[in-house]
Amino acid sequence: RLRYVEIKHGRICQLAFLGQIVTRNGIHLSGDIDYAGDSFDSFPNGWAAINGPDAIPGAGLAQIVAFIGVLELGVMKDSANGAEPGEFVGDFRNGALDFGWDTFDEETKLSK
Repeated sequence: RLRYVEIKHGRICQLAFLGQIVTRNGIHLSGDIDYAGDSFDSFPNGWAAINGPDAIPGAGLAQIVAFIGVLELGVMKDSANGAEPGEFVGDFRNGALDFGWDTFDEETKLSK
């Protein structure tokens, strides 16, 4: 269980770091984030986007937190392709991707 949590949190940290790098370089989604006409790049980067005078509205932040909760509880499970939880630690594919692991012989599996 601890290894599963460690791998999962490591991947989340990698995505957060990548998001910081991308947005700090001025790369934002095009279009409007809401019906009021606010564009994605009208909000600040980093912590200021959550807490500050130009922060994302509370309802928008609640949607982000709810979406993460759905991913956490419904999608990112530690059971790949019907395997028992814990059998393949850190494998969050859940049948979405298949890189042919079942076609490898035992020697190749051990070298990966």
